[in-house]
Amino acid sequence: MLINKNINIIILFLIIFILNSCASKKNLIYLQDSSNLNSEVKNYTPLLKKDDFLYISVLGADENTSKLINLPQNVNMGNKGYTLGNPSLYGYLIDENGEIEFPLIGKIKFVGLTRIEASELLKSKLENFIKNPIVQIQIQNFKITVLGEVKNPGTFTIPNERITLFEGIGLAGDLTINGKRKDVVVIREENGIRKEYRVDLTSKNIFDSPVYFLNQNDLVYISPNQAKINSSATSTSAGIFISIASLIITTINFISK
Repeated sequence: MLINKNINIIILFLIIFILNSCASKKNLIYLQDSSNLNSEVKNYTPLLKKDDFLYISVLGADENTSKLINLPQNVNMGNKGYTLGNPSLYGYLIDENGEIEFPLIGKIKFVGLTRIEASELLKSKLENFIKNPIVQIQIQNFKITVLGEVKNPGTFTIPNERITLFEGIGLAGDLTINGKRKDVVVIREENGIRKEYRVDLTSKNIFDSPVYFLNQNDLVYISPNQAKINSSATSTSAGIFISIASLIITTINFISK
């Protein structure tokens, strides 16, 4: 009877330990309070920053002049435009003064402008050299990094300038079951200062977050939940615990004889 009682205590302890390690369903479901969601979709365009790498294409009536200005076209970015790795080779880097140096014009300040505003500014300056110029600008190094409890962590280059936090997480293969959905960290550099934002993926309030739309070079970090932390903390000692439990049972069995 004494042996059975002690075995039952050990089994009960193991069951409690396993239950404490299980993730709660309410911590896994996204947007739990959005059944009556009816919010306006916000217009979002990122601003150009220092160290942004731009590809600029100029078309005009004078093809010879346009050819002198335009750099070689960049290589296709691959499947659906999303890619891992380095940006394209050809383009203009916004320097520490927020400027690029463009043929025929020289220095022109782009930092703080949207892509459309920068295109219009460059177009106005090129009108002195090219008749009816058409200017297209693309941010080549618009990339985000997703780390932590996701299936495929990494840095992803984005072919456009509009990506949501959910889309960024989707590129990383979604959160693992151990990812903390209520405390996702987004680290963003603004005016030379790194800022940390924390968002709850289970709440519809995320749509009003300043990091719902990601900026170039944003870092998204998914922390492990308590179940994963408990598991990591005890995984190395699990074998020792089982050995001790077996020793205790053996000892009790020996003494009771």
